[in-house]
Amino acid sequence: MSYNTGTAGEQFVDFSFCESKDISEFVSIRIDKLWGSCKYLSASANKHVLDDQLKLHGLHIDTSEDDPQQQQPQPILFVTVQLFSSGIPLSLPLQTKYSPKTTTQRRWDEWIRFPTKYSELAIDGCIHIALWEMCGLWDVAQLGKCRMDLFEHDSELVQGKYRLQLLPLAAGLEKPVPGKDSSLKYDRIFETLRKYDDGEVVHTDWLDAMVMERIDEIETKERQQTDDLYIHIAFPKFDFAVVFGEAKLDDPLAIQPSNPKYCLVFDPETYRDNPAESKHRRLLRGYRSGTLDRELKPNPVIRDQLNTILRYPPGQELTDGEKNVVWKFRFYLASNKRALTKFVKCVDWNDPIEAKQATGMLTEWAEISIDDALELLSANFTNHSVRGYAVSQLRKAKDDELVLYLLQLVQAIKFEYLNAVMAQGVETVISATAIEDWSRAMLAHESSLAGFLIERALKNKTLGNFFYWYLMVECDDRKTGKAYGKVVFQYINALSETEEGVDVQTMFQRQGKLVSDLARISSQVQTLKETRQRKVEWLRSHLADPKNGLVSFAPLVLPLDPSVEVVGIQADKASVFKSTMMPLFLHFVKPDGELYPVIFKAGDDMRQDQLVVQIITLMDRLLRNESLDLRLTPYHVLATRVDQGFSQFIPSQSLAAILAENNNSILAYLRKTSPDTDGPYGVSTDVMETYVKSCAGYCVITYLLGVGDRHLDNLLLTPHGHLFHVDFGYILGRDPKPFPPPMKLCKEMVEAMGGMESLMYQRFKSHCFVAFSILRKSSNLILNLFSLMIHSNIPDVAVAPDQVVAMVQDKFRLDLSEEEAMRYFQTLISDSVKALFPQVIETIHKWAQYWRN
Repeated sequence: MSYNTGTAGEQFVDFSFCESKDISEFVSIRIDKLWGSCKYLSASANKHVLDDQLKLHGLHIDTSEDDPQQQQPQPILFVTVQLFSSGIPLSLPLQTKYSPKTTTQRRWDEWIRFPTKYSELAIDGCIHIALWEMCGLWDVAQLGKCRMDLFEHDSELVQGKYRLQLLPLAAGLEKPVPGKDSSLKYDRIFETLRKYDDGEVVHTDWLDAMVMERIDEIETKERQQTDDLYIHIAFPKFDFAVVFGEAKLDDPLAIQPSNPKYCLVFDPETYRDNPAESKHRRLLRGYRSGTLDRELKPNPVIRDQLNTILRYPPGQELTDGEKNVVWKFRFYLASNKRALTKFVKCVDWNDPIEAKQATGMLTEWAEISIDDALELLSANFTNHSVRGYAVSQLRKAKDDELVLYLLQLVQAIKFEYLNAVMAQGVETVISATAIEDWSRAMLAHESSLAGFLIERALKNKTLGNFFYWYLMVECDDRKTGKAYGKVVFQYINALSETEEGVDVQTMFQRQGKLVSDLARISSQVQTLKETRQRKVEWLRSHLADPKNGLVSFAPLVLPLDPSVEVVGIQADKASVFKSTMMPLFLHFVKPDGELYPVIFKAGDDMRQDQLVVQIITLMDRLLRNESLDLRLTPYHVLATRVDQGFSQFIPSQSLAAILAENNNSILAYLRKTSPDTDGPYGVSTDVMETYVKSCAGYCVITYLLGVGDRHLDNLLLTPHGHLFHVDFGYILGRDPKPFPPPMKLCKEMVEAMGGMESLMYQRFKSHCFVAFSILRKSSNLILNLFSLMIHSNIPDVAVAPDQVVAMVQDKFRLDLSEEEAMRYFQTLISDSVKALFPQVIETIHKWAQYWRN
């Protein structure tokens, strides 16, 4: 939190702070130098003998001065530091290196890190500092000591430089207060210098130079005259002030009962299984109950409870009571395909008797849908029989449907090995360590899902193309890369056993070379110290050079779109975008001479855009299945590495450019590109309908996905009325701008429909309601796809992987009825149109773009 309490003429005061419990860094201290006259430090009488012993052991330090004639032996000094709390040491004494040669100052400038984090410190944490002299090979003498508290009296963590007086051995270890009751001017000057370094003292260069020269004179004089020793230290500096804070733990003993007749007793077995309940569960679910349960029918109350359980979203856990009810009426539920995932959740798979019964039930259950099969492949289900059953259901999916889920299925491969890892004693908690164990298990075990995907990839070239590139991206992962490399090896080996396998292998090699060549060119463009125009000229000349093999080559399937073959790149149309990473704008040439424009980015993570466009493509298909075509534009995106990839280019203009060129009117642009005097507002009927429908579709979809950073530069419009979004750098509710609207629906977009009272705007709202209703019915499928992506390391997913599914689920408002959901969405539309703050942000963005260009 930062705010200013002063007037306009006063200096800005920053009250930002954080708590020590939130800092995961290790406690560190830097030993800078020893200050004071070192002449009284008597060197050891056995100095020359010590030198000989150190030379013998390879530890000799030359402590003579630069003058080779000087034979006066110098003491060998070092400093130790130790972390304490409540008088108890938290670490062993840590030592600096031995001091280098000098008679005036002993300098170390050495950082020492303790094995304790700031978040683990107590309020009374302190560091004991001691100065030592080597008197012999195994003999040392302490020359002085001091103590530094890590928190000031106001509980603020110490930062920056400090100067402490070394006390003799007989003195206690009270923390010295520099500058207080001191006869040395330099003590007070040092405190002022600290404020100068922190920016609390105004810098004036000409005056500072004169003052520093005078300070050096005072410092030199007092250092030579004083008989005291001081040590200069420094602590890490943070961006904010750090105050003490400790994580609060639930202490059952601290809770005071309201009735004094009762007392609280802490039970350490609270979170363990109750033996009586475990025994009851085993008796309830034993073999003997199977015959009786088969004939059981629920009464109306229990039937309503079961229907409520079946309506739970995929990620919701069942209570023990709900699990018992589902198990008891499992035979009754076996005819309901939606109930299988709930039944699998109620099974204790660690109980062999119960697991055997549940496995037998899988064959009796009604065939489940693809949505539920995807849920059974998530990390929550580790039993091989369950996952094998899910794979068997996926076999019924068509290839074009499988392509829509392929990105998530590749991610699900890592979960295939979780059961094997658990058998080796690894916890089921999904962590970085567990993922490394999965990687080792993946190298030692086979995956039914990987085998299925390889089998289907061999039969369909489009599926095989995307399967290969999705795997190659996963091979870059530091933890699971080797395991995915094994799957790639299996796929390539399987290709060699097919008739066309050699040709496909060659195609992958050529695709890989094309991608690596473009990545190299992009890197060279980024490093050129030239203007953008000169970079474009260099790019065109490089592409046009026949030696580089890019202007013309044998027909090659484009990795971005396997339905397209290309034979070269048209050099004279190549360009470079105005962006930090300077993306390449390329036109691939098809065999018939038609051009296929693409954008190639190197240095940007394309996986997030790839995920969003995949979900948009899926939602478009779900809407079309319900006879609702919203004229969406799900262009192709393919990540070829973690930090590079392709994006299809759709000829269009940004709304910002359209408004700037058409007197702030989208409608004027549509009249210019698609005029029709008989159409609505002078625009072709089909184009206006396309504009209204595409606006509705993207408003609903971007709201559901929580797409952020929406401004008029990443909303594009084609001459045929197709509006679409690009640049999905912020999703799942993240937004760099404050107070973002639920969806991007500015007044200019509404005015292009004829205003809020027009018939087109009413149609727009109607399309929004219908689309929202259709997608709510398919919410399980979308939530299951996101649950398979929680360990994909995609930036906005990795921020809070355990909350991803909940974030998307909240957008669907599954807790509302259909009528309530429509009223809720009506409110969202009204709030988005009337929002004022986004208009202010849009104006600021326009000015920022203006000055940037």
